[in-house]
Amino acid sequence: MPRVFVQGSPAGYYPRYAPEAGRGAVRRITEVGEEVLHRPCRDVTEFGPDLAALIDDMFRTMYVAEGAGLAANQVGVDLRLFVYDCPDDAGVRHVGHIVNPVLETPTHERRLLDEGEGCLSVPGAVMAVPRPDRAVVRGQDRDGRPVVVEGTGYFARCLAHETDHTNGAIYLDRLSKREKRDALRQMADRRDEVYARRAANAEALSA
Repeated sequence: MPRVFVQGSPAGYYPRYAPEAGRGAVRRITEVGEEVLHRPCRDVTEFGPDLAALIDDMFRTMYVAEGAGLAANQVGVDLRLFVYDCPDDAGVRHVGHIVNPVLETPTHERRLLDEGEGCLSVPGAVMAVPRPDRAVVRGQDRDGRPVVVEGTGYFARCLAHETDHTNGAIYLDRLSKREKRDALRQMADRRDEVYARRAANAEALSA
């Protein structure tokens, strides 16, 4: 079994950080409550250097924030797009980006996993959220070519979570009112610590 999949295809050696991150710049991550996170994003219709540069920035920002995925509206850009660098439950690494993602959740042999989930736009909070243990996302790459990515376990959770972002939803929307209040309390308690760690990571990545 290959240990790394890039854009849904098996790869040999792959560096610690996606090459895109070396070309990118760190952007500010939006937080829960900001309008761009709570409305459906626009389809990407123009493929070119501006889109490629956005993807580069998103990879670098994701690594600095210690995330497994990052959607464009999390850096304030109203477009249907996300990047990811995420392991599955077997330890296989999945790296890539998906433009105009459409999530498919297989109806046969599907299990719901009620496990901890966080979000870079809700810094410091982790809550249990039920998600299917398998997911398939169809979309395009930065050049407009079709791409299909399938995930299981934690990676399936990542694919569903990031596709939710492009539809204007965050994981707090899947919680009860009491659970949401708990998540926001966690965020208030841990936010400063998270931002200090991100600042240190940005400095280390630039060294």
